[in-house]
Amino acid sequence: MRLIPFLLSGIICFSGCTLAPKYDRPKASIPGTWPGGEAYLPAQPAQSVPDAAQLKWREFFTDPKLQRIIETALENNRDLRLAALNVERARGLYGVQRAELFPALDAQGGFSKERYSSDYVSSGASRNTEKYSVNLGITAWEVDFFGRIRSLKQKALEEYLSTEEARRGAQIALISEVALTYLTIASDRQNLNLARSTLETQQGVYNLVLRKYNVQLVNEIDLSRAQTQVDAAYGDVVRYTQQVAKDQNALNLLAGAPVPDELLPFDLESVRPLRDIFPGLSSEVLFKRPDIMEAEHQLKGTYADIGAARAAFFPSISLTTTLGSASKDFSDLFKTGKETWTYAPKAVMPIFDARTWSAYRISEANRKIALAQYEKTIQTAFREVADVLAVQGTVDKQIMGEQSIVDSARKIYDLSSKRYAGGIDSYLSVLDAQRSLYSAQQGLIFAKLAKLANEVRAYAVLGGGGLEDKRSEKRGSRDLVQENVLSSLGSEAGKLKH
Repeated sequence: MRLIPFLLSGIICFSGCTLAPKYDRPKASIPGTWPGGEAYLPAQPAQSVPDAAQLKWREFFTDPKLQRIIETALENNRDLRLAALNVERARGLYGVQRAELFPALDAQGGFSKERYSSDYVSSGASRNTEKYSVNLGITAWEVDFFGRIRSLKQKALEEYLSTEEARRGAQIALISEVALTYLTIASDRQNLNLARSTLETQQGVYNLVLRKYNVQLVNEIDLSRAQTQVDAAYGDVVRYTQQVAKDQNALNLLAGAPVPDELLPFDLESVRPLRDIFPGLSSEVLFKRPDIMEAEHQLKGTYADIGAARAAFFPSISLTTTLGSASKDFSDLFKTGKETWTYAPKAVMPIFDARTWSAYRISEANRKIALAQYEKTIQTAFREVADVLAVQGTVDKQIMGEQSIVDSARKIYDLSSKRYAGGIDSYLSVLDAQRSLYSAQQGLIFAKLAKLANEVRAYAVLGGGGLEDKRSEKRGSRDLVQENVLSSLGSEAGKLKH
């Protein structure tokens, strides 16, 4: 068939090169190593500590209750579902743009009937004509000599890969947010238990003061002070009861379904410790973060956009060709001698079009914008990891200090209570000691929460790993894309390298 040479010539043209500039990863505008100083732990190689990006979330979050809640969130969270659907959409758009490289083969059938007046017929008599036709061919296929379509295809691929990294980043953010909310519930429940215990203690103290007041051993001021402490403790019980309920509502939203009470933590001590991770000695680990990889794919896409803008300055060549049959009688349509064919190449050479120059300048500006965003993303990531390391290097000392304050405050409270019971000291000293102890106990809880929360943030800011193999996962959402979606296009990404 005469159509085959045209297709072969198109395939040969398809294997050409694009006009996009060569991409080289920009030099990172951050130090090569992590900051050091009094607030940081000494630098050490992380030979025995796993890489966060390779560490599966189940290996990091070892608490079985928390694991079950994370599983529920990964199945039901609507934000993650939207991120997955965006990946599917980007993949479809890439498929549409990729198909532009190949000709679309259409089959057409037609019938027409015309009447010619006597002025247009040599015999001088008007007549009617009928025509039946069947054609198979290609309509206005652009032959991509200068790589415009291939550049747009590469841009669509980079946008797809960028969206996939955004989905992975949303997944890591969801896992860490669920863990932080879980720890917050544990902390607030521990504060609630402390407030209830304090309320019970203050109620006992008030009863003691009331008995002394009734026999005129203390004045009304001491009784009012004791009542004030009871009211303050009761107010804290109500406040933390309200806060725990809000925490549970936040966790239910993240999980996408109500979380059973038996999966909620009792306090911070009941939560299993998290696994230690270390960023290593080099800041190169940041390039594994999803947000940085997303920004880099967006930057690569602007390079491809420049290639498409450059190609617009060169001729556009399109081809229309058909092969078929035509006859005035339908019964003769497929007989020998009725074959028809058309071959209509067309080239359009731009002479003057100000829009092409404007489009080229826009593509260059977009590249500079994407570069600045990429560099800012790296700098922000470095700052986040540095903050986590600063907390990591000091939080244990903070907990030790808070524990020492609690121990001292408890001794002071015990001594003040004994002195007051023996009539040696006033109730004011007991009141001050109790306030100091209660505040110190809350400070210790907050410090413990800060340590656990910082460990969760370390997992997130270091680009923590994602799901295990989905074949071994129980999945409840058909809207989540398959984990092997990138591998199906991996070869395409390789072909697009310059």
